[in-house]
Amino acid sequence: MKLSELKAFDAAEALKDDETIRHYLSLAFKGGDPREIQRALGTVARARGMSALARASGVAREALYRALSDTGNPEFATIVKVVRAVGLHLSLTAHPDANEAATA
Repeated sequence: MKLSELKAFDAAEALKDDETIRHYLSLAFKGGDPREIQRALGTVARARGMSALARASGVAREALYRALSDTGNPEFATIVKVVRAVGLHLSLTAHPDANEAATA
């Protein structure tokens, strides 16, 4: 098989159930990189269906595409709406290095 015959990997195809989606987003948020979180939410949106997620979140489909694109810059409210639409909520826990940061 030639390299050109291989299908490009799309993580959205692997996100088939709620547990897998939760774990995927959890890893993205744990990393703390805003672009990685944005990409992960975009991948989940594609896995769930952008139109369905737009309806569930109350965000226009076109706005959702723009916000979750590689060049997008979503508002925090959009992030919260998307997270809620996939059946999750955001919560905070102490960072493992919290004591070091407080004393620095």
